[in-house]
Amino acid sequence: MNITWLGHSGFRIEIANAILLVDPWLTGNPMFPADQRAKALNGATHVLLTHGHGDHAGDALAIAKELSVPLVGIYDLMTWYEKRDGLSVIGFNKGGTVDLGGAKVTLVNASHSSSVTGDNGAPVYAGSEAGFIIAGEGHTIYVSGDTDIMADMDWMGDLHKPDIGILSAGGHFTMDMARAAYAAKRYFNFKTVIPCHYRTFPLLAQNADILADGLPGVQVIEPQVMQPITL
Repeated sequence: MNITWLGHSGFRIEIANAILLVDPWLTGNPMFPADQRAKALNGATHVLLTHGHGDHAGDALAIAKELSVPLVGIYDLMTWYEKRDGLSVIGFNKGGTVDLGGAKVTLVNASHSSSVTGDNGAPVYAGSEAGFIIAGEGHTIYVSGDTDIMADMDWMGDLHKPDIGILSAGGHFTMDMARAAYAAKRYFNFKTVIPCHYRTFPLLAQNADILADGLPGVQVIEPQVMQPITL
């Protein structure tokens, strides 16, 4: 299994017979090198969205159309994209699980917000924010999406027992590094933690030192853009 950071909260996850692009915001992402776009998209089978904000969904529609692959996420937002843009979608809701090329993907709760920009520039509700549990190849990945600590992490850790955590940890809009470390230690038994939603802008955390210091015995990997992590 390979996990490749696309910068910010975007990931390419090669697992089972699927290549999943999670929140692939590429255009305008200061972390992502534009000349790597074709490599990032190569062979992708699905585009997964945690919520509607532009720094997550900004390229999702264009990529799904270009590759002729389904867009996967919360039912409300997927149905809207299907009707408005004619996209192939897989819309489901929290607690639901779909099989994407042998990877079992479960939609779970997050604590954030979700909107798209309306015609007058004001935010428009875009269905509930979410995270993903992705199981395959003997691993279970918890993709937190944009979130703060929440009590739901207790049952997520107990029921799904993820060994890999991809955690939003940049602060200001999500958990910061200290809060992500607290959540990981209290609710999960991760072997590997990969931070995201950081380094993109000066407002966000620029390194994961606090996260690593707070999780002794856990492999905390600071990802590098377009450099695969093999697990």
